[in-house]
This record gives sequence, structure tokens and C-alpha cells, in this order.
Amino acid sequence: MDIAGIFSWLFSSREGVLVFLGVILVGFLVAAIVLERKTRKDFDQYDDEDDDESGWSLFDDDNK
Repeated sequence: MDIAGIFSWLFSSREGVLVFLGVILVGFLVAAIVLERKTRKDFDQYDDEDDDESGWSLFDDDNK
């Protein structure tokens, strides 16, 4: 296999550059999905909470 030919095709032809960018885009997409699932699993803070407010509201009269 000719490594120099592969690099030449990858960086000097339009199709090679598009394939290169496509592979990078798919790689970032896979990494984002994996990291998002891991983050959701680690920081699952909305298990059984009905209301996510802290009890303070700008529109309540007793909070001003």
C-alpha cells in the first residue's frame, strides 16, 4: 500500500478532502453522543422531581 499516494489523494483532491472532512464530522458526532450519554448518566438530577424551581420567583410578591 502506498501511503504517499493515499495522503496525496486525501489532501490534494476535492473528493479526498470531502472524505477527510466527513470522517472528522462523523468522529465528532460519535464522540458527542458518547459523552452526552455519559454525562446524563453521571448527572441525572431530574429523577423524581416534579418541580425544578428553587422556590424563589421574581413574580411572587413575597420575594421582592
